[in-house]
Amino acid sequence: MLIIAGQGQSLNGIHSGLVQRGFSCSVASKHKDIVEQVGEQAPDLIVLEIKGKGGSGTAELLQKIKKGRQLPVIAVADRQIIDRPDISLEAIDDFVIAPGDVSEIVLRIKRLLGKTGSIESSEVIRCGDLVIDLAKYEVYIGGRRIELTFKEYELLRFLASYPGRVYTRDALLNKVWGYDYFGGDRTVDVHIRRLRSKIEGLGRTYVETVRNIGYRFNCDN
Repeated sequence: MLIIAGQGQSLNGIHSGLVQRGFSCSVASKHKDIVEQVGEQAPDLIVLEIKGKGGSGTAELLQKIKKGRQLPVIAVADRQIIDRPDISLEAIDDFVIAPGDVSEIVLRIKRLLGKTGSIESSEVIRCGDLVIDLAKYEVYIGGRRIELTFKEYELLRFLASYPGRVYTRDALLNKVWGYDYFGGDRTVDVHIRRLRSKIEGLGRTYVETVRNIGYRFNCDN
């Protein structure tokens, strides 16, 4: 795997965190070095920082390094980058809001590599009868597949990845929607209600409401 840094040493923390978790990583910052390393190392995945003015050359860089390869790219990007009209995001497979949480990046790396066949697709989260297949984006209850929208799935996946931890509505908007959603935190409540209607029943509660705070995933009840 190849880590691509932007200006300075802003991805050092992510690089060291991934190395500690057993990933083989290298770092490059200049576009010329990035293209050379991709050609020499044939990485399984790229973590690309898009930040400030440097984002405008992203599309050209990705065109050079992909060249028809099935090469997943995770972008660590500032929020304002997503809406910039001068930056093409079509070649980017997933996003993490800068500065980037290492645990969240690891989850997304595993999911993307699972989709491209680089790891076993059996990466799952299990909680009683609930099974979340991270590689296939599928959810099962008692062996029956549950149809979820993409945001419902992302909300469940994120909460289930950190069982017992309480998240405010604003935090969930940040982590799941990835930007300041204009609809407000009511959006989270609506998606939680729809998610519960699909995965909960017979007295089983997976997503708990923490009064005046937010929500958490509970696998103990």
